[in-house]
Amino acid sequence: MSYQVLARKWRPRDFTTLVGQEHVVRALTHALEQQRLHHAYLFTGTRGVGKTTLSRILAKALNCVGPDGNGDITAQPCGVCKACTEIDSGRFVDYIEMDAASNRGVDEMASLLDKAVYAPTAGRFKVYMIDEVHMLTNHAFNAMLKTLEEPPAHVKFILATTDPQKIPVTVLSRCLQFNLKQMPPGHIVSHLDHVLGEEGIVREANALRLLAQAAHGSMRDALSLTDQAIAYSAGQVSEAAVRGMLGAIDQSYLVQLLDALAAEDGAAMLGVADGMADRSLSFAGALQDLASLLHKIALAQAVPASVQEEWPEAAEVRRFAAAFDAQEVQLFYQIANLGRSELALAPDEYAGFTMTLLRMLAFRPSASPAPVAGGQGGGQLAPRARGAAAPAGRVAADTAAASAVVVPAAPALRPAAP
Repeated sequence: MSYQVLARKWRPRDFTTLVGQEHVVRALTHALEQQRLHHAYLFTGTRGVGKTTLSRILAKALNCVGPDGNGDITAQPCGVCKACTEIDSGRFVDYIEMDAASNRGVDEMASLLDKAVYAPTAGRFKVYMIDEVHMLTNHAFNAMLKTLEEPPAHVKFILATTDPQKIPVTVLSRCLQFNLKQMPPGHIVSHLDHVLGEEGIVREANALRLLAQAAHGSMRDALSLTDQAIAYSAGQVSEAAVRGMLGAIDQSYLVQLLDALAAEDGAAMLGVADGMADRSLSFAGALQDLASLLHKIALAQAVPASVQEEWPEAAEVRRFAAAFDAQEVQLFYQIANLGRSELALAPDEYAGFTMTLLRMLAFRPSASPAPVAGGQGGGQLAPRARGAAAPAGRVAADTAAASAVVVPAAPALRPAAP
């Protein structure tokens, strides 16, 4: 038997196994139980959050006849009747999935609507699922308006899109809309742990956290990355292998950078940067991870209870929260984000990365106005003295003043000489 990828093998088959979309499941379950069925549904959300999966489950719920063949519409499809098994395998004649990206014209829409008037062949309802519906042309949207508003009693439309803003409001107003949320990292980690446990795959908790972070809220992406990690590390999922596969930055590099920054040790900071360059690590990824770590440090300073014990870096976050002033952390966070956006403009990524680190090392809001030429004073960013301790209670006004442009006064107008 050929291997089936995890994303397909572990695709949810009913509402109870659909992860992370409880608000949609609750609404659809109540509607099915009370037989209050709308004729058109619109599922929106980013890739891999369950739009197509939810469409198939809903189609099974509408057409399920139960193991004995005498069942009615249900919120709990049996999974064994002809309708359920054929929808799962993509062979049910009355469940039609159409890709709007490749069938976007008015002719394709007219053909679909012509077929919709005929009664179902094998099921209770004909269910038309139009994926990426925002790709339809305006003429195609206009052609479907009347049927979408008053379809035959045996027809249900399910529309899915990643970009609902491109759908005409006349179509939106005819649909029952559900926005599918991105999966929280905790949900993804729990699901991956369950899947790998069932598959008998050895895994490390930190590796699963890295995969969840890289998936950016998409369960399908998380499972695809897990498949890749299993192949990469020869049948297991280890943190080291996942970091190597994703090009992720080892947390120890970030800790060393912040330790050097706290000690104002420029040589140590450049040494860490050189070590990262020797391993060809992504400097953009390093600045992103550094900003993420600084965000956690800022949270620990403002709300100490927000530090979660399951964070691998929880102890380091608390240590740095005590080592840096809150204003310093805010400044470092801003510099890290700006440095990341400026990498493309730098002579090379190494130069851009090291200049970002040197900027953190050299500048911070000054404790008092620094003198300028001519004996005038004004708030500005002052270079940090080597070995000087960070003064407490710095104000944001210094930073704002540093970016202000001083415009000299215009010379007074004098009357012309007679």
